Amino acid sequence: MTTSEVGDDDFQQILAQTRQFVRTAVVPREQEILTEDRVPDDLRETAKSMGLFGYAIPQEWGGLGLDLSQDVELAMELGYTSLALRSMFGTNNGIAGQVLVGYGTDEQKSTWLERIASGDVVASFALTEPGAGSNPSGLRTKAVRSGDDWILNGEKRFITNAPNADLFVTFARSRPADDKGAGIAVFLVPAGTPGVAVGAKDKKMGQEGAWTADVSFTDVRVPDTALVGGSEDIGYRAAMTSLARGRVHIAALAVGAAQRALDESVAYAATATQGGTPIGEFQLVQAMLADQQTGVMAGRALVRDTARQWVTGQDRRLAPSAAKLFCTEMAGKVADLAVQIHGGSGYMREVPVERIYRDVRLLRLYEGTSEIQRLIIGGGLVKAAQKETAR
Repeated sequence: MTTSEVGDDDFQQILAQTRQFVRTAVVPREQEILTEDRVPDDLRETAKSMGLFGYAIPQEWGGLGLDLSQDVELAMELGYTSLALRSMFGTNNGIAGQVLVGYGTDEQKSTWLERIASGDVVASFALTEPGAGSNPSGLRTKAVRSGDDWILNGEKRFITNAPNADLFVTFARSRPADDKGAGIAVFLVPAGTPGVAVGAKDKKMGQEGAWTADVSFTDVRVPDTALVGGSEDIGYRAAMTSLARGRVHIAALAVGAAQRALDESVAYAATATQGGTPIGEFQLVQAMLADQQTGVMAGRALVRDTARQWVTGQDRRLAPSAAKLFCTEMAGKVADLAVQIHGGSGYMREVPVERIYRDVRLLRLYEGTSEIQRLIIGGGLVKAAQKETAR
C-alpha cells in the first residue's frame, strides 16, 4: 500500500489516542514490564481494542490502513516507552504482515490478514539464521518439493514473538541462486505444524518483555498453498522490500526513544542540584542537552522525509538505510548522554535512562546492522554514478 486510507483528521485522533495510551497507561508501568519481563495482559487487550495490531494493514482486511508517513508518526509515540509494547504488534504490522500485504495471494490474504490485523494471530518473521543475519543471501534453511507439498528443514535465530507466534512467515532456499533470482522462497507455516519447535526464550541485554527465541523446522510439511504469492522467486524480493520499509519504522522508533531520553535529561538537569545549583545551569550540561536536542530534531526531520519518499515511490532503498543508520546511532548517543547527565543515578536500575540505554542498543543491530546500512548506501551511490557514466 502506498497511499493512506485514513484522512488527516481521523489520523490525528488515532495519534492522540496512542499518545495518551503510551504516556498515561504504559509509562507508569514500565518497571512492571521490566521486572516481570512481559507486557501485562490488560495493556495487550487495550492495544488490540485500539487497532494497534493492524494499524498498517489495509482496511479491506480489518486494519486501520495507515501509510508509512502516518506509521512513523505513530512509531515515534510508541518509542517513547518500553520498546516491548511496540514489539507485541510490530511484526504483525511490519516485516511479517507487509510480506502478505505486498505479495500474498488473495487466498492467503483472506485466510490470515484479518486475524493478524485484529491481533488474534501473532505473526513472526522467520528470516535470521545462525549463519545469515543482515544479508539473507546466506540462508541455509531448505525447502524441497514433495509431490504437491514442500518439506522445510533449518534453524532460525532471534525470532521476535516466536514464543507467542501463531504463524511463522518463513524464508527458505528452494534452489541455488541463479540468473532467475536468489532462489529464496517464503512460506506461511502455522506454529502448530508438526516439526516446528520453538526454543527457550532468549535472555537479552535489554528490551525486557519483548520475547525472542530460536525456531527449528524438522521435516516440516506444508502445502503448495503456503508458498507466498504462489512463486518461488518472490521470497528474496519480499524480504528486501519488507526490511527496507521496516527500517524507516525502526528509525522512527529510535527518534521516540531519543525524545524520551532527552525529556528525562532536561527534567533532571532542571531540578537536580550540585552545590546548591541546578546542574542545568552548568554550561557543559547545557552542551550535552543541546547535542541531544539537535540529534532528535535532525532524526525526526529525516524520518519524515524518508517516509514521504517511500510513499511517493521516490526512494525505497537508500533513504530507508540512511534513516535507520542515522537515527539508531543518534539514539545511542542521546541515551549515552542521558546517563552522563544523570551521573551515578543514571546507572541505577529503575531509572528510565538506564533502561533506555540498554533498549536502544539493539536498534543498531536488527533489520540490518549499521554496517549493512553503510554498504547499501555507499554501494548504491557508486552504482548509480556508474550507471549515469555508462549512458
